[in-house]
Amino acid sequence: MPFRSPFHAAEGQSNQPLLKEDGRGRESNTFSEALNGHPSRPPNSRRSTFRSRTPDIDEKNLTRRKYLLASGFLLLSLISFVVQTETAVYIQHELHWNKPYCMLYLTHGSWSLLWPIQLLILRIQKRKLSWDAFWRRHVFLLRTTAQMVERQDLHLSSRDDHRSPVPYMLKTIAFITSALTIAGGSWYVAVNLTTASDLTAIYNCSAFFAYAFSVPLLNDKLRFDKIFSVVVAIVGVLVVAYGDSGPGEGESKGSANNRMLGNIIIGIGSVLYGLYEVLYKKLACPPEGTSPGRSTIFANLVGSMIGSFTLLVLWFPLPILHWLGLETFEWPRGEAAWMLCISVLANATFSGSFLVLISLTSPVLSSVAALLTIFLVAIVDWMVTGKPLSAAAIWGGILIIAAFLLLSFSTYRELDEERKRRLADEGPDSDSDE
Repeated sequence: MPFRSPFHAAEGQSNQPLLKEDGRGRESNTFSEALNGHPSRPPNSRRSTFRSRTPDIDEKNLTRRKYLLASGFLLLSLISFVVQTETAVYIQHELHWNKPYCMLYLTHGSWSLLWPIQLLILRIQKRKLSWDAFWRRHVFLLRTTAQMVERQDLHLSSRDDHRSPVPYMLKTIAFITSALTIAGGSWYVAVNLTTASDLTAIYNCSAFFAYAFSVPLLNDKLRFDKIFSVVVAIVGVLVVAYGDSGPGEGESKGSANNRMLGNIIIGIGSVLYGLYEVLYKKLACPPEGTSPGRSTIFANLVGSMIGSFTLLVLWFPLPILHWLGLETFEWPRGEAAWMLCISVLANATFSGSFLVLISLTSPVLSSVAALLTIFLVAIVDWMVTGKPLSAAAIWGGILIIAAFLLLSFSTYRELDEERKRRLADEGPDSDSDE
């Protein structure tokens, strides 16, 4: 990833002790760890609840830096998703390499590269350290973060230090990857049946389902402004997908029927992908209040574990599909091969960025932010095919952008209300990342 600051800062303090003898205290919920990876406050001081993220000017600055980091990963995810979508459509529609599951296997398997690439970047940044010291600090950071994930608590007791988080992480990765594979498989099946704009639009309806699942699973509060924002986004999605009066120019009746079937398949995948996002946030992300740098590093590790599980376990459908004649296995050749390489790398970039985005923010905000790809894909379709944007694409894009801005403002207002409430109860904190 091209963003140096989270990796640099988080590693710089990763050798600090994170264990406390008393692990039953209240959960640390400030950003005192932001970009440092360790608490700067004495162990006996009171700590605020997480939901109050900005109790003083210092924490406001830390929060701002956190969301600037998230904005960078959002921009990277938008660009890479457009590249992935357009190349996947070109490979299947124009080059006729129609291997949905094989493409899914290769793209999700490429996630395994996220952690090695991240490790290389971190090593370059910390090249003055000996390898042994660098590796010990990195493993310590990953191990303690995984323990935080398992306990969902920033305060680790000395007893936790002797408990390996590996069994929990293996079970969690297997569960999350299975849900992701089913949801992602629908994307690759539908990509050969529907248009790129429809594919992006309906698949990103997962924002609604992410919010629906976040209420019972993440204990999110039902807020009218958030619900309204998500509804506006979904309306924009439907306008883009179904705003045209009928099949586009040059489409036959059979092609229109295929488009509807593709939209149904991707709709099912949208529900499952919303569930996957919430499960990832609940089961594989560090607890709220973890520093942005630590969260970023661990998100890429989880992405690599998902990719490794895909490569080592989820290969078995390939020979079965080949034997049944449902998907004959063959390696892509020529133009299809290098276009597939571009699509695979774009998917790995998008997925790593999106995992970081969810970890730093929330599944709902991340999903709605991803809806911005709809308008971007429509614009790229226009540039590639020469067909101007329809009124439906324009108005749908405006609604989606408005929904994202509304949700961003709603999230900020919610955080500010909670900050004021905690300040009235407890007073300001003195945590700093310096």
